[in-house]
Amino acid sequence: MFETLGRFTYRRRRLVLALTGVFAVLGLVWGTGVFGSLANGGFDAPDTEAANAVKTIEQNVGRTGTDVVVLYRSPSGTVADPAFRQSVEQHLAALPSADVTGTTTYWSSRSPVFVSKDQRSTYAVLTLAGATQEERLDTFHRIADQVRAPAAGLDTKVGGEVAVFDEVNTQTEHDIVRAESISMPVVLVLLVVVFGGLVAASLPLFVGGLAILGAFVLLRGLSAVTDVSIFSINIVTMIGFGLAIDYALFIVTRFREELARGNDVETALTTTMATAGRTVAFSGVTVGVAISSLVLFPVMFLKSMAYGGVAAVAIAMVAALTALPALLAVLGPRVNNLRIFKARKAAEDHHGAWYRLAHSVMRRPVRYVLVLVPVLLVLGIPFLSAQLGGVDHRSLPSGATSRTVTETLQRDFPGAGGSDIYVAVRLDAALSDPAPALAPYIAQLRQVRDVENVRIGGYANGVASVVVHTKYTGQELPARDVVRGVRAVPAPPGADVQVGGETGAVIDLLDALKQRAPYMAGFIVVVTFVLLFVAFGSFVLPAKALLMNVLSLSAAFGAMVWIFQDGHLSGLLDFTPAGFLDATNPVLLFAVLFGLSMDYEVFLLSRIREEYDRTGDNTQAVALGLQRTGGIITSAALLLIIVVAAFSTSGIVFVKMIGVGLVIAIALDATVVRALLVPATMRLLGRANWWAPRRLARWWKSHGFREEPQGWSRDSSQSEPELARR
Repeated sequence: MFETLGRFTYRRRRLVLALTGVFAVLGLVWGTGVFGSLANGGFDAPDTEAANAVKTIEQNVGRTGTDVVVLYRSPSGTVADPAFRQSVEQHLAALPSADVTGTTTYWSSRSPVFVSKDQRSTYAVLTLAGATQEERLDTFHRIADQVRAPAAGLDTKVGGEVAVFDEVNTQTEHDIVRAESISMPVVLVLLVVVFGGLVAASLPLFVGGLAILGAFVLLRGLSAVTDVSIFSINIVTMIGFGLAIDYALFIVTRFREELARGNDVETALTTTMATAGRTVAFSGVTVGVAISSLVLFPVMFLKSMAYGGVAAVAIAMVAALTALPALLAVLGPRVNNLRIFKARKAAEDHHGAWYRLAHSVMRRPVRYVLVLVPVLLVLGIPFLSAQLGGVDHRSLPSGATSRTVTETLQRDFPGAGGSDIYVAVRLDAALSDPAPALAPYIAQLRQVRDVENVRIGGYANGVASVVVHTKYTGQELPARDVVRGVRAVPAPPGADVQVGGETGAVIDLLDALKQRAPYMAGFIVVVTFVLLFVAFGSFVLPAKALLMNVLSLSAAFGAMVWIFQDGHLSGLLDFTPAGFLDATNPVLLFAVLFGLSMDYEVFLLSRIREEYDRTGDNTQAVALGLQRTGGIITSAALLLIIVVAAFSTSGIVFVKMIGVGLVIAIALDATVVRALLVPATMRLLGRANWWAPRRLARWWKSHGFREEPQGWSRDSSQSEPELARR
């Protein structure tokens, strides 16, 4: 199959490149418009009690959240000054009534909640036109300049839910541009060092660009039929660009080696595709399967990460297997042009640094296992105390205006602190006044610990909105006990009660993640085990690979808690610790890191399997396999680290967390696990590494990945990993 693909891309190279050009233009012209078609939010679980409570209230009574909050502050006067009131009312009156459907101020409500402690600040709550979040965001964009323009004589800042989403979108686009501007020059320099020339070094960047544009096209098309989160763009640029560079690195390296052996361009290309191409295809499937497991969760954010991740991996793989070979066919020996560094003579296998390292480890395998495994487990200990929560204003940079508004309200306005719990109570629609029927229920709610106030927020169509106020903010852990207490209060006779709000949404999100997590983990483990068995014909190697992944993942998760929950590097990384991790991040990192870890596992074990088939010597096979893959795996890991590390500069905390988590896990996996633990454990297991039940072993010999390209011979000078032949 892959030899055929290699011959096709050689003989139809101009057609393939022409189609690639058309697709690239489509990506540039249409795909880059994806930002305008993606959704905001998506961190809550739908069809839960909290979600249904808010839906019931908003469909019958009115809004529960605050679309826009405009904060006004006088440098010298107070809210009681007539000039202060006049300035605020003139500012609000200038806003178009078709876009702003409701306005609440201190003067319209006479509520002291709207006045700061020092009497010099107040705020207005605006309700925007629009039935959905996206429609309200469009409305905000139309009035943004007007509402952000300062009121006469007053310092004016804009916050609220819609303003937060607007700043998140702007920050996301800014972060992507910054990450690419940081990573691309560094990646190019490293590629020049790896390849020694500009032509070869530019090819992985070519594939990376195609991967991003192609994934943009797929995401924009998908957004027409389902909601896709704006944050899927981050996973596209992070994983798509990084893996595309890795895949191109393997393909280009092998092609140059085949040319160096004296093969003509067509033979070099078909051999490359039958070896490195097969590896890339298998890796792409493995990574894609792991990331696709995120669709098992009922959370739009995680589903979107699956859409973006699978799209990016798929396009990266396809581009590396079609467009790149076609370009190599056109370039031929010119792939080595514009050389900056002289080619270094490769070390003999039996004298190479990786070969010596492998033998050093395998002389003392027990010592390495007994030292490294406990170290990785100890690094994972902080995760045992992990606290999970939701996303709030602290996810934005400290200087973000909407974050500043929220923090000012919580700090300076006595009645604006804490949070509201929304209770939807469905009563008999014939009731004109719900107060008598709700009085006993409200009295019980007031007895719940840490409840400060209970009021009826509205009533229509037989639905009452009961608002329960607590001193804790929506993300504080004690607020969860308050919600649980409210939910434990019996409903009024004949009524149906649903409890929602920010804290309720967090509780329901955590419950949804806990329910689906075992299915997600089981799916990844079973499918990965099967794929690795098909690749290597062993039951032991897949089991060991899964255990190695768990070790590196636990260490990475422990580091995430130590850094982001406990805040030990908050100054260096420039973020505000919230005291918990975003609940979706460990799930996302588990899927992505599992796939990436298997990526390097395949590259290493494929060469070890090949050498074992050739020699029957387990120790020698491990040493030669590490020698022939160690350098390129290290280069690939370093390139991927550079790409994802650029996202650790993101102003959005949970994106920063993803970048830092990936860097830690990839670094551990490519060094401690692949270079040290894999040789040590394979030496201890010996021939048992290759064990499989007899019937399955016979099946694998007939159907496994063992086929070799026609005319190919095992040359000891090969130094690029390829998948064990079918």
